[in-house]
Amino acid sequence: MKAFVDSPTVVISTYLWIGCVCAISFLEAWLKFRAPGITLALGLGIGKLVFNALNKIEWLFAASILFNIFFTKNFSLQSIERFNYIILIPLVILIIQSIWFLPQLTARADAIIAGRFVEPSSVHFYYVAAEVIKIVSLCIFGFKLFKQVSIS
Repeated sequence: MKAFVDSPTVVISTYLWIGCVCAISFLEAWLKFRAPGITLALGLGIGKLVFNALNKIEWLFAASILFNIFFTKNFSLQSIERFNYIILIPLVILIIQSIWFLPQLTARADAIIAGRFVEPSSVHFYYVAAEVIKIVSLCIFGFKLFKQVSIS
């Protein structure tokens, strides 16, 4: 008995995307501030680099998923009919994070690093909430990919 997935690249990209976001957003982000000798400014500087790199990697995963859904040899009208629209949730969140959250958080980090006073903001809370929603929707998408597996 062998199981075949329509597009293994979509499955791989989905689960790598989940792993990267979980590792960075839910582990590295808060853990770095607990390391000895890490100041707020140093932690924010590291965070800026890491989250901007993560954002670029997330775009690669998103592009890989979309490309493989719509432009591979397995593409057909059936693939559109079976298209799992849940993938649109993390894509929309990624767009919002790229054009709204990350620029605001980067500007705040730059101001804090420069020693300026920064008013309290909810942007970080919204970013974390968006990460949770993104991970949940990617997990649902990933599980649905396995529901479509054909066994021979």
